[in-house]
Amino acid sequence: MRKTKGSIEAEISKAITQWEKDFLGRGSVSVKTDIVSNMIIVNLHGILSPAEYVMCETKDGLLAVKKIRSDLVESGIDELKKIILNVTGEEVKTFHTDISTRTGERMMVFKLFKNYEKTFE
Repeated sequence: MRKTKGSIEAEISKAITQWEKDFLGRGSVSVKTDIVSNMIIVNLHGILSPAEYVMCETKDGLLAVKKIRSDLVESGIDELKKIILNVTGEEVKTFHTDISTRTGERMMVFKLFKNYEKTFE
């Protein structure tokens, strides 16, 4: 039986949550994945610790939290790309990420070589 778009999105969310726990030591509160054209967009909510929110009250602290969190994720990029390949069978062309220190939300965008969404038409 062929997997649905929703089941693939859920599988990616679950795998990235597990990666967070294994690699970063804690997972986000919630994860939502959307497949749109040639992109896999992952929204992670509740990723900052209470101490990081306090740090973000100053500009220097905010920049430090953004840099450290970005460096941590970038250091695990090979594993993240493997997750996408294992779940979708597609190679990742580029990876983009950013974090909102105000909302504690991270966005990850995996751009693929082809329009993966067409797989489900």
